[in-house]
Amino acid sequence: MKKLILTTAVGAALATVHGAHADEHTFKIGTMATLEGTYTVLGEDGVRGMKTALAAFGGKVAGKDVELVIQSTDASPDSAVRAARKLVEQDGLDVIVGPLSGSEGIAIRDYAKTQPGTTFINGSSGAQETTYVNPSENFFRFNADGAQWSWGLGSYVYNEKGYETVATIGEDYSFIYTQVFGFALDYCQAGGEITERFWVPLGTKDFGSIIASLPDDVDAIYLGLGGGDAVNFLNQYQQAGGDANLIGGTIMVDGTVLNSKGDAKRALIGTPSSGPQADTWDDPAWTEFVKLYQDTFPPDERFPAPSLLATLYYNNMSATLTCLDEVGADLSDGHAAFRSCLANLELDSPVGKITLDENRQAIGATFISEVIEDDNGNLVNQFISMDPGVPQNLRIEPDKFAALGAPSRDNPPCQTSY
Repeated sequence: MKKLILTTAVGAALATVHGAHADEHTFKIGTMATLEGTYTVLGEDGVRGMKTALAAFGGKVAGKDVELVIQSTDASPDSAVRAARKLVEQDGLDVIVGPLSGSEGIAIRDYAKTQPGTTFINGSSGAQETTYVNPSENFFRFNADGAQWSWGLGSYVYNEKGYETVATIGEDYSFIYTQVFGFALDYCQAGGEITERFWVPLGTKDFGSIIASLPDDVDAIYLGLGGGDAVNFLNQYQQAGGDANLIGGTIMVDGTVLNSKGDAKRALIGTPSSGPQADTWDDPAWTEFVKLYQDTFPPDERFPAPSLLATLYYNNMSATLTCLDEVGADLSDGHAAFRSCLANLELDSPVGKITLDENRQAIGATFISEVIEDDNGNLVNQFISMDPGVPQNLRIEPDKFAALGAPSRDNPPCQTSY
């Protein structure tokens, strides 16, 4: 990957352009992000992540100015497909980066199969099914899935925190199924027991009945919520006097929640979690990336540090730009050289080396972290440990992993061996 260039002088290359086709001086990349609904704040920082990647490349690829054509989604599969159809079938774009959310990713995988002349690179979506079940040959994902991000958290809270019983709350869709899947496999094999699993629709406003139903005889509650749902839950949980030990799903303790307005988020201090980054990690590549993100946007137009979504979109866009540069932006022969580059790329990302498996799915690092208040009064995820290369089968024998079946509301069952 190119060395990061600490500059904001990328000019028109950071602008969103609609409609016009690229010419010999520009290369247009279609992008999708959730800029509507519960996950809007996540999508906004995802766009910042893409623009930060452009800054790292000086706003150019293969000598051409890069222009983004951004289509908004609302985290639903239908909105993602509509956005993709606009970018591919109306705008005529050949390279698409996105989407953000889990079920969107599954829908785009299926749409990609109908558009073999277009190359799709994920944005941040993390449902396991997207790449593990019937993968598309022209869909590449340079981020781990939600189960990979959860691996290690279960054994950490069981062995280090002493949480022997937990209940879970999660948004009722594919990404959170995948998150709980990875957590449950690890936690239950370590000896823990999941007593109840609660599911809520994406975009829930009133958590009153769920909060009232939470058991008080468990050691902790796992929260698989994000965006507006996470903030709404925390506000209502605090008002109800909730004081249980909490365990955070990846997007529950992301910067998009930790930097939200109000004091309810302070209930997350001390919460262990896991995911593809840790804010206080002192690795030079990470600290350089944080500075680039900060330098690319004024302080009032960004978070203090890149959120999970900024990092994921940055990595996927960086892979895209790296390979476009390597092949001179030549997409002839069915994108053969470009796709070969993507499939074989070893991406030196801000969060460690990322490679792809045979399904074009990332093998990357998982970080264990805990929420703390830093010296500036900001809530951040403090680095605890890192597993540098978690594969999609979570190091379970391939046949046994396949036999587990797809993540769902009640799969996997909680048992000590699989």
